[in-house]
Amino acid sequence: MSKAASSLPRTISAHAILLAYTAIALFPVIVIVINSFKSRAAIFRSPLAPPTAETFDLIGYKTVMAQGDFFLYFQNSLIVTVMSLFFVLLFGAMAAFALSEYRFKGNTMMGLYLALGIMIPIRLGTVAILQLMVATGLVNTLTALILVYTAQGLPLAVFILSEFMKQVSDDLKNAGRIDGLSEYRIFFRLVLPLVRPAMATVAVFTMIPIWNDLWFPLILAPSEATKTVTLGAQVFIGQFVTNWNAVLAALSLAILPVLVLYFFFSRQLIRGITSGAVK
Repeated sequence: MSKAASSLPRTISAHAILLAYTAIALFPVIVIVINSFKSRAAIFRSPLAPPTAETFDLIGYKTVMAQGDFFLYFQNSLIVTVMSLFFVLLFGAMAAFALSEYRFKGNTMMGLYLALGIMIPIRLGTVAILQLMVATGLVNTLTALILVYTAQGLPLAVFILSEFMKQVSDDLKNAGRIDGLSEYRIFFRLVLPLVRPAMATVAVFTMIPIWNDLWFPLILAPSEATKTVTLGAQVFIGQFVTNWNAVLAALSLAILPVLVLYFFFSRQLIRGITSGAVK
């Protein structure tokens, strides 16, 4: 009875902290969305108030659809994000399987070397990356962004997936080898299905920085044909005048893919996080 009574304040405190963090995290998103449905005057007069019959206005969304090529920007972001995620998950999982399954000289040092990519921001190498892309003729191409984001996401993917793959039963893999399965089939048929929660966790943690990034699209792919959503939203920001209705509408539309990804992978994401916590 005393233990239950003592745990109640801790539970209440934990829930209060989580609710406060959730409110802080959602506050800017809610402000962006509600102001995207208001007139310009209402945005500056009462930015925290929800839209009413008098203040409701879709001028921002109309401007986004009429000016610029938002669907092209959206398509570019989608292509870059999906392809980068594919390569990060594929190569990250293969590298993690090799590091966790095979013991060779320098195995530990190789893992530490890959982990350095988590600690060193890739933006520090922007000048060298730009020079490399210019030399290879990849400036103003989506390929440049895909290569950079793949390199950016691989260290975290290898770090997380290798820890999960170490937990896969050796008996299961050895049974597959006895049955004549190749290492590729063991990897794709036996190991990958068991680490789906970790794959979902890596996908979410990798996608959000890629989708929201402005730095590399601005430097490597600033042309009209290769602009991403975040860079395309800058069209409505001028030196002297900014169309805040259009900016907020564009940002609201850009939030949708992240929400869709979360709803699809939320269960796997939570399983991956909790499994990692138990380990």
